Amino acid sequence: MAIYPSEEWIKLFMEAVNANKNYEEAAKNWEGDFLFVVDADEQLKEPATFYLDLWHGKCRGVAVVRPGEEKKAAFVYSGSYGNWKKLINKQIDPIQGLLTGKFKLKGDMIKVLRAVRAAKELVETAGKVPTEFV
Repeated sequence: MAIYPSEEWIKLFMEAVNANKNYEEAAKNWEGDFLFVVDADEQLKEPATFYLDLWHGKCRGVAVVRPGEEKKAAFVYSGSYGNWKKLINKQIDPIQGLLTGKFKLKGDMIKVLRAVRAAKELVETAGKVPTEFV
């Protein structure tokens, strides 16, 4: 089990994404990297940010973005730790999370909405990573 959102968890997530044939098919035309921002809340005292380089159904790399570091990405998807926990546990859909204000997106919303199946496969994959929440 890996603690979310640790560097170990992020690496396991990358391995799981690259092994997921359904994600590979759903995202075969996707080009765009993400910063996933986990905002602190009553459960997580310090915010966390991690980077995913997603390209044509594969994850080419991941990185933890440390406080004070700057990393550019085409998209920034952010929400509270509690909402990330619900997302990974499939209690929140990634697109519905945006539409209900549980998550925020910076970047081309139209492009993301065209890739709903890929987004759902990413969440499905995250749910398969052996995860321990703080």
